[in-house]
Amino acid sequence: MKFIAIIPARYASTRFPAKPLAMLGGKRIIERVYEQVSLAMEHIVVATDDKRIYDTVEAFGGNVVMTSQEHKSGTDRCWEAYCKLNREFDVIVNIQGDEPFIAPSQIEALKACFLSAQTDIATLVKPFSVEDGLSVLESYNSPKVVIDNDMNALYFSRAVIPHLRGVETKEYLSKHTFYKHIGIYGFRAEVLKAITALPQSSLETAESLEQLRWLENGYKIKVGISDRETIGIDTPQDLARAEEFLKNLKTL
Repeated sequence: MKFIAIIPARYASTRFPAKPLAMLGGKRIIERVYEQVSLAMEHIVVATDDKRIYDTVEAFGGNVVMTSQEHKSGTDRCWEAYCKLNREFDVIVNIQGDEPFIAPSQIEALKACFLSAQTDIATLVKPFSVEDGLSVLESYNSPKVVIDNDMNALYFSRAVIPHLRGVETKEYLSKHTFYKHIGIYGFRAEVLKAITALPQSSLETAESLEQLRWLENGYKIKVGISDRETIGIDTPQDLARAEEFLKNLKTL
């Protein structure tokens, strides 16, 4: 199978404007994401809506495509970028532009989901640990996932799911395995085309999670499990955490 990674990177983030261009350990966030992806993918392109990001990617030697500012999701941006490439791939891997610590093993785990001909969409999760602490589990910036016995996603939520009846909140992490969603998806090309033609759904609007649109419309999302930690960057506070995470990586 032929895979291509597309990294959507928009400028006007509500919680963190100009996020792809923020500095992390002496490099722009978007450059760090690109470097990590290149360790596991041969074909990569950044899909942006801003000339400053476009010029930055070109400057470090990356491939980049300009896309519309009107997209409501990164997945929609990926589809436009894919169409503009005018090349055919079996699977498009969407890696969010705010995941600078995405590991090659995680990308390979996602690609492995497509060894099954039944997989149309795939994503990754990581179990929360007791050491993460309750505040990390409860963070609205860290979507949670519940999965079925066939490793398909049942639901994604910014709230803590499932609710543990009769268990004190402080004991949640020791009583159940909760799963954190990692910001990476894979789509068969024809499926990506189909889902981007769907209107926004009620659950997607309620949770501000685009993958709920796909579930509401009957698509299954295969889930791979990773034990690697990532630090997604949604806010300036997350960037400070990422700087500490990077320092610890360098001292290991």
